Amino acid sequence: MSGVKTLVVAEKDDGLRIDRWFKSHYPGLRHGALEKLLRTGQIRVNGGRVKANRRVEAGETIRIPPISEETEAPKSPPPKKEDADFIRKLTIFEDDAILALNKPFGLAVQGGARTARHIDGMMASLEKEGERPRLVHRLDQDTGGLLILAKTRLAAAKLSKAFAGRDVVKTYWALCAGAPEIHQGTINLAIAKKMIRVGGKDQERMAAADDDDAKKAITDYMVLDSAGPASFLALKPLTGRTHQLRVHCAAMGNPIIGDRKYGGPGAVVEGAPEGLQLFCREMTLPHPETGRLITLTAPLTGRMKETWDLFGFDPEAEVSWPDLRHKKKR
Repeated sequence: MSGVKTLVVAEKDDGLRIDRWFKSHYPGLRHGALEKLLRTGQIRVNGGRVKANRRVEAGETIRIPPISEETEAPKSPPPKKEDADFIRKLTIFEDDAILALNKPFGLAVQGGARTARHIDGMMASLEKEGERPRLVHRLDQDTGGLLILAKTRLAAAKLSKAFAGRDVVKTYWALCAGAPEIHQGTINLAIAKKMIRVGGKDQERMAAADDDDAKKAITDYMVLDSAGPASFLALKPLTGRTHQLRVHCAAMGNPIIGDRKYGGPGAVVEGAPEGLQLFCREMTLPHPETGRLITLTAPLTGRMKETWDLFGFDPEAEVSWPDLRHKKKR
């Protein structure tokens, strides 16, 4: 058991909730134990009692009571050097605020009941001075490409706000069955989670809908090339609904190749590698420190690189959306 301490809130922790401050500085402290210490006044800020949602300011003092082994959560396994080495191989851009990765197909971004290995779990290996890269958006496990992480708490707050406010322009590449009759346009089709009967069983999935549960979903698209039974599409989601691009492409009659869930048998092209042919190619976003727009691009990899070689598509194709023509790339 450690004795009573008094710590001063650092500049980097200014504005942080007290429960988040403890999670950052005392990751082993159980949430229930923290609540009890706050409730009984054993934790104090500037000598006064506080609640978990109290935000601390730089220069304030925090009373840290003795913390016994009974209040500590089971220790996490130590960070693995191989995790850090693996993440470094995926890194395509890094500065003091941003870490950009080229996520492989099939690798989960976050953990789950059946997922032991994932990007978020590897971030402990990159922790530095109490900060570790944080997720600010998601990619599906079966989707490859550009994944942005924030390296500091302040960068995470600004980037999360930018993603939530639609201030980030994303470009995905997809291999689709056939080709849309109109080669450039917008899909405005609301979607909602529905129970749909498939193969005699009810399955939950996203679907086009016009009821009260439906959420607005808009996607710009552009055909960049086509060959035989398939086409190379650039997709720009203007909203961020679950499986939006997959549902919209299927609704056009041009499902993404490998997407049996939404495209059924029509999403199969002979000779193409197995798996979903969807890749997050590029993002233009405001830098969390300067506010200036930067554009980050992920080189095509994995099964989609094989597919592009198979069909003779250009893996360095340029995409110019109308609102991006005058943005300077970095």
